[in-house]
Amino acid sequence: MAEAVAKVARRINSTMEEGRDSLDLSDCGLVSFPDGVFKMMRSCIHNIHTISLANNHIKALSNKFFLTFTQLREVDLQGNVLTKLPEAVGDMEHLVNINLSKNKLTVFPERLADVRSLEHISVEGNQITDLPVEKLSLMASLKTLDVRCNPLTTDSSCFPHQFTILT
Repeated sequence: MAEAVAKVARRINSTMEEGRDSLDLSDCGLVSFPDGVFKMMRSCIHNIHTISLANNHIKALSNKFFLTFTQLREVDLQGNVLTKLPEAVGDMEHLVNINLSKNKLTVFPERLADVRSLEHISVEGNQITDLPVEKLSLMASLKTLDVRCNPLTTDSSCFPHQFTILT
């Protein structure tokens, strides 16, 4: 545990010292997003545009995550054990890319359809059986939707869309 905490602290310090706009906390053994990160990064939170939390053991994210990192453009959450996303994800104004592949989602996170800026959504390798067809069809910015390796019952070829569906 102490080694994981030290790894996270080193990565945060490195991001802050180098003035980077991305935070990589992938492969850190996290089960949740550490509250301490909000405090440590208080002075530069609005500069962070990309966060990777890939390949951890995160079960859930709080609304606070999306309410704090309001300038995010990319979020990589692949390889966790998420079963849902918080409601606040729908309020993201700059989010362009979200990777939720290889999690434990059984329901497509419908609040993603409220994110007008989203261009790429990946939910590959989950347990999603149905897609919110009407909501997804209204997403003007959406370019790709990756739903491969899901037990979908929705026939993706039967609804109007202007984006590429990877099935």
